Amino acid sequence: MSSENELKEANELLPPQMQSGVVVLYDAICPTCVEDRRRYQSFQQLTDESVHWLDVNSAAALLESFNIKQQDAISELHLIVDGKTVVKELDAYILLFKQLPKFRWVGGLIGLPIVKPFLSRYYHYRVQKRLKRTGRLGHE
Repeated sequence: MSSENELKEANELLPPQMQSGVVVLYDAICPTCVEDRRRYQSFQQLTDESVHWLDVNSAAALLESFNIKQQDAISELHLIVDGKTVVKELDAYILLFKQLPKFRWVGGLIGLPIVKPFLSRYYHYRVQKRLKRTGRLGHE
């Protein structure tokens, strides 16, 4: 974000209930992504409303306002934290796992300097393979 006004305008594109907490931008066309969302939500406490989910395929204006390209949004997990900060790739997974009391240790493990680079390469390999298989690699 380049200015306070742009940040405020971008935040206003989020529904009111999503302007605080964590908004997970996920690809609802991707069956694996939908299953990941379902699994995460089953772990999330029923009373915890601090994590919200938004399909990147129906959020073009929001993506643009946060300077996220559509192809990037389907290629890497992106989070919007408190309506102002974008976190992506493995850092996004680390933050998500740290939201779940029983899985905080997974976030710590993923973030280890010896683990993170390997997982990052593997993550990108799997995503590129999925996008290629589904004909969505490099298409916006």
